[in-house]
Formats: sequence, C-alpha cells, structure tokens
Amino acid sequence: MSGAVAGGGAQSAGLGSAAAGCCSSSSGAGSAALLNGGSSIAGRLPSRVLEHMFSYLELPDLMNCSLVCWHWYNCLADENSEVWRSLCARLLSEEALRSDVLCNLTSYKGKLKSFQHALSSHDCSRNVYIKKNGFTLHRNPIAQSTDGARGKIGFSEGRHAWEIWWEGPLGTVAVIGIATKRAPMQCQGYVALLGSDDQSWGWNLVDNNLLHNGEVNGNFPQCNNAPKYQIGERIRVILDMDDKTLAFERGFEFLGVAFRGLPKACLFPAVSAVYGNTEVTMVYLGRPLDG
Repeated sequence: MSGAVAGGGAQSAGLGSAAAGCCSSSSGAGSAALLNGGSSIAGRLPSRVLEHMFSYLELPDLMNCSLVCWHWYNCLADENSEVWRSLCARLLSEEALRSDVLCNLTSYKGKLKSFQHALSSHDCSRNVYIKKNGFTLHRNPIAQSTDGARGKIGFSEGRHAWEIWWEGPLGTVAVIGIATKRAPMQCQGYVALLGSDDQSWGWNLVDNNLLHNGEVNGNFPQCNNAPKYQIGERIRVILDMDDKTLAFERGFEFLGVAFRGLPKACLFPAVSAVYGNTEVTMVYLGRPLDG
C-alpha cells in the first residue's frame, strides 16, 4: 500500500458531496444520471464556449452541469482547465496557491477538493482558528486545555488519504487520527484528546502511542527505536473504509496499519494539540494507490 494519490483524484461526485458538507461517498453514483446530449444544442456547443460559461459558475452549479450530457461532463473532466483555475482563484487564498501547502496536488480541481475537505472552522475547539490559507490550524496559548478540530467532510466508504504536519512545537501531547461527529474537540488539562473515548482513534506523535477508548493500544510504528516526529515532517494518513483500517506513512515509507475493525460510521480526519501558538496543517489528497 502506498500513499501515492491517483491522478485525477477529484471526481465530480466527490466534489459534489464536499460542496454539500455531508459525509462523502466514493461510489460516484451520480455518473449514472448522465444523459446522451449528442443531438441536443447543449451537446453541440464548442468546448471553449462551455469553458467560458462554466468559469462564471460556483461549485454546486458545476456539479449540476456535469450531469447534463456527456459533452459537458467531458469538458469539466479536464482538471487543469480554465474552469477549475477560475474557481480556485475565487475560493482559495493567494497564500494557499503560492505556498508549498498544496505542492503534492498537481491539478486545480485537486486543490479545490482539498479545500472542500480541509479542517473546519465551525467544528473545532473555541481555542483554535483556521488561518487565512484555509488549511492551517492555529492554537491560541490557553493554559490547561487540549484543543482539536475535525475535517469538513467525513467518510463512510472508499479509500482516502491526507497529509498532516506540525509547524510548531508539539508540547507534551500531539495526536493525529480520526473521529466521529460525537467525539469532543476540547477538554480540560493536557491530554490525548483523540483516542480518549470510543469515538476517536489517534496516534500520539510525542511518545509514539496508539490511543482508543481511553487506552494505549501499543507503540507505533512497531519497530525498535522508532524515530520521533520532526517538526515540518509530513505524515500521510490512509483511511480504508472498505477494509475498516487506518494506516500511516512517513516520507513515503509505509509504517503499517495502526487500527483495524473500524466501525461502519462516518469518520472525519481530526487532530488535537496542547502547545500554545503551535500550528497544524492538513491537506486532503484523494484516493491512495496500491503499489
């Protein structure tokens, strides 16, 4: 298994669910609704004309347009077209597009999908906020508090990968993992918030422990003298809702499966931090490839 991301990873159906803010499914069932527009006026419009029209539309409208006919669908399938570039320019900050935050995403459509799956400014502790780039969490210097955030979109099926990295000190506890909607995103004291109950699963990067249901589930990675996390190092998280597993990669090295037997529920990317003014960035990558 590898965290490499399938080229084209932002399918129309996936972006549609992201725009709606619901639990994402990778089934792509919307494609079954495509109509054959070859004999219609819509199906005969030149691609350049369509791209110009589409460049003025918002994401929900583009999702509807992709279902009109095969011609329109194929026009929107080019992930680096002017349509997706224009939408990225409207929705993503200049900082995000020019920095290396999205360096592992090669298409405008992929960058847009990552933004739709970023950490939520509405589903987090009151002691954190999402920076203007749309991808980085900043924890305020609040004493005796552990603070977290969930991604905007959860997953109930399919395979998904995202990257997380710390851009400041970890403190005594720094946990990455997944959580249901019921898991708390704030608590008193400095604790491993993710994994503190049966609604979340986490890897504490400080001491390399796996946590779930308030218990330590062993060390991770399972090797002698496992290296400690280094600030700025990107960790790739791989959630497989078909096999019900959660795995991790570091530096494109597969570290192994951390959790098995995940529940059939909507699970969200999540982080929790304790150090004041530390920052954590999460970037959704799409579907991982085998190999």
